[in-house]
Amino acid sequence: MKLLIVDDSLVMRKLVERSLAEKKFTIAGSAGDGEEGLRIFKETLPDLVTLDISMPRMDGITTLVEMLKIKPDAKILIVTSRTDTASTEEAMKNGAAGFLGKPFSTEQIMEKVKEIGF
Repeated sequence: MKLLIVDDSLVMRKLVERSLAEKKFTIAGSAGDGEEGLRIFKETLPDLVTLDISMPRMDGITTLVEMLKIKPDAKILIVTSRTDTASTEEAMKNGAAGFLGKPFSTEQIMEKVKEIGF
């Protein structure tokens, strides 16, 4: 299974990668903003994407919508510090498979990934 990690924080990208290594994902790519994430998504068509909302150049909601136009069955887990109800509802309304607030533990992200089918 291929995983794409999109977050403007290198620390968070590394944390997601380490946390999900146990699930035997192949890292399809890692991106620091939505535009780069979308480009890698088009090239690799990953099974799972972890996606931040607040990023430069292209925000996570816009990136989410564009990714699902390309691969409607992609599972996209929003991983963000924006945990207000409006952000959660907007992400889910636009097709996110799940939502996880930062900071998170390895157990929490593993549980969310399991909930969405991996």
